[in-house]
Amino acid sequence: MVNEEKKEFLIDIKNLKSVYGKNIDSVLALDNISLQIKRGEFLCVLGPSGCGKSTLLKTIAGYIKPTSGTCLMQGESITGPDWHRGVVFQSPTLYPWMNVKENVEFGPKMRGLSENEIKRIRTHFLDQVKLTGFGDKATFELSGGMKQRVALARALANYPQMILMDEPFGALDALTRVNMQSLIRNIWKENNSTFFLITHDIDEALSLGTRVVVLSKRPGRILKEFNVDFTHTILKNNSNHVMYSEKYFKVKNEILDLINNQIEKQH
Repeated sequence: MVNEEKKEFLIDIKNLKSVYGKNIDSVLALDNISLQIKRGEFLCVLGPSGCGKSTLLKTIAGYIKPTSGTCLMQGESITGPDWHRGVVFQSPTLYPWMNVKENVEFGPKMRGLSENEIKRIRTHFLDQVKLTGFGDKATFELSGGMKQRVALARALANYPQMILMDEPFGALDALTRVNMQSLIRNIWKENNSTFFLITHDIDEALSLGTRVVVLSKRPGRILKEFNVDFTHTILKNNSNHVMYSEKYFKVKNEILDLINNQIEKQH
């Protein structure tokens, strides 16, 4: 039975509760979260500010331990960060003393791979994020969008089983954001990766996700899940954006109503 579950679910979260602080200062961030993530899924998480989205991501990443409940990866408890789960934050956490290629090579070097293998990995992922020819650039010379592409290449270079992204495009201008969404979608498809993305942008969630989870105001609980396939339609049509349809607006409006109701309850 365990083997079957291991195959089916990459991440299995049951009755997760997360509390910050102690005693009188404690804050219940997440309450009774149960969520399974299948290999190859693109899961997007939406919800009002402060609802625990980042807490959920950090728990899966291994930065935070659950107060109660379980968070398993392939049937094993997540006890800390490891290279099987790559993380990309809103601000690219690049090493400023390293150039672009050194940032991308960092993980494979730490794992003691051969020079030839490191070079192959670096070349492949710089090409995949459209940064061929930028390997010798200092990171401070790059635009925001290019820095995020380096951060993504660095995460991918470990061949993680899952990429976790915490509002990775929040600080980018609209055009760069659309280009990054397109890049992520193509990488997800090409690599058959598993993605977990937090966003405030409903259109972003619907244009990338195969499943969208909406959290309540704090303490975060799952209000509703939506299985969507707009990202597959975009890939099939070889386009960069959603062809808006009645079905699309129906789902978008339902999510908007859910989140707006939560925001009204906060005031």
